[in-house]
Amino acid sequence: MRKEYDFSKGKRGAVIKSPGKTRITIMLDNDVIEAFREHAEKLGIGYQTAINEALRQHLTQDHEPLTVEKLREVLREELQA
Repeated sequence: MRKEYDFSKGKRGAVIKSPGKTRITIMLDNDVIEAFREHAEKLGIGYQTAINEALRQHLTQDHEPLTVEKLREVLREELQA
């Protein structure tokens, strides 16, 4: 080992950049984090990956407002089953 190292050209931050990803700070409830950790462990993935997948799935869903007609349709389907 050297006695001195030159860090004058060093940069702060992650050693390996993650293209397409942005580091953020977010506050989530403890029970939500724990649920994602348990779910992710069962799937064999990281809990942050599980959260990312859940958010992506939510973004791709159709978010039509719930109307009286739609509610009646759903209730009829459920009552028939």
